[in-house]
Amino acid sequence: MTGHPEYRPLALAAAPALVALALMADPAFAQDSCKLTPIGSGTVASVRDGRTLMLADGQTLRLERLGPGSGTDRYGRLVAFAFLPEAGRSAQQVLLEQGEGLVSARIGDKSCADSLLATERGARAAKRGLWADPNFAPLSSENLPALEAARGRFALVEGRVLSVRESGATIYMNLGRRWTRDFTVTVLKRQQRTFAAAGLDVRQLEGRRIRVRGWVERRGGPIIEAAAPEQIELID
Repeated sequence: MTGHPEYRPLALAAAPALVALALMADPAFAQDSCKLTPIGSGTVASVRDGRTLMLADGQTLRLERLGPGSGTDRYGRLVAFAFLPEAGRSAQQVLLEQGEGLVSARIGDKSCADSLLATERGARAAKRGLWADPNFAPLSSENLPALEAARGRFALVEGRVLSVRESGATIYMNLGRRWTRDFTVTVLKRQQRTFAAAGLDVRQLEGRRIRVRGWVERRGGPIIEAAAPEQIELID
């Protein structure tokens, strides 16, 4: 494979409908551990893009996990799970189950992230939706032409960590022998505790196969910066 189409992180295709703007417990989530708080409801007037809804009252809703602090982003958009009453589950879960979406790089709460990632893995294993197309398979860390084609795009990349090095304020997980050319995953040192609290000691990943999700950039070779532990999955 020499190229790769752009992934759609939590893509949405839906007709106008009433939704609950939900930061509340979703019974579909594993062991009921993803605890959210309801913030109201609204009618979807239009779907602006793959993960943005326009509500009838003029507000904009982004379909993402709300992190600590305000319920809006810097553009004033609500950040929340959206629940379709007739489905009884979040729009995110439904889309992932159907294979019509991809979990984004930052979800926030680990228990919610774990459930969303498990749903995505199930759809991928069953080859539902976009996963039926081999072009949407995770990229190999060794496929440099495909990684170059994915530059500036959101992608899943799989490979074995050959070495872990530290330089300045950054930890580098090298999935190739030549860092100036091969694929690398970076984590800021100040985020080590966050990763460790999620059960992921990035300094101990040498020799492990991982799946990383994020935006592919280029700094010498192709690189993904992991800013949250849910971006990295162990696959061996």
